[in-house]
Amino acid sequence: MKIVSNNKKAYHDYFILDTYEAGIELKGTEIKSVRQNQVNLKDSFVRVKNNEVFVENMHISPYDHGNIFNHDPKRTRKLLLHKKEILKITNKLKEGGLTVVPTKLYFNKSSKVKLEIAIAKGKKLYDKRNDLKEKDAKRDIERSLKNYY
Repeated sequence: MKIVSNNKKAYHDYFILDTYEAGIELKGTEIKSVRQNQVNLKDSFVRVKNNEVFVENMHISPYDHGNIFNHDPKRTRKLLLHKKEILKITNKLKEGGLTVVPTKLYFNKSSKVKLEIAIAKGKKLYDKRNDLKEKDAKRDIERSLKNYY
């Protein structure tokens, strides 16, 4: 599995509750840009409309050697999920306080582009601070253990 793009901001801003693997509908030269790792998931989000799932604000840069067939970098792209998965996602979203965010874009074993989406709950500011403290403490412990041996 080759990871093309990872959404670190999603892990910082949200508690990840559940993840799903979705195919993504790409047009023309988009796949060539994805193969060149020219993708940004930072401000993207997932929206459910009419029992279909779409990812919005995902930036795929135009292909360098493309011409008039290049695409709009931030266009809305359809995600390919099973109907049961879409129903699970919509039911969780109806509960309230939850959102769906893309976390990873990668190629699976059969070299198909997949987008990992997650049902997430927003973190408060004190949760973010607590996570940073834990991360720093873990780093200090690893550093001291490395110097000890």
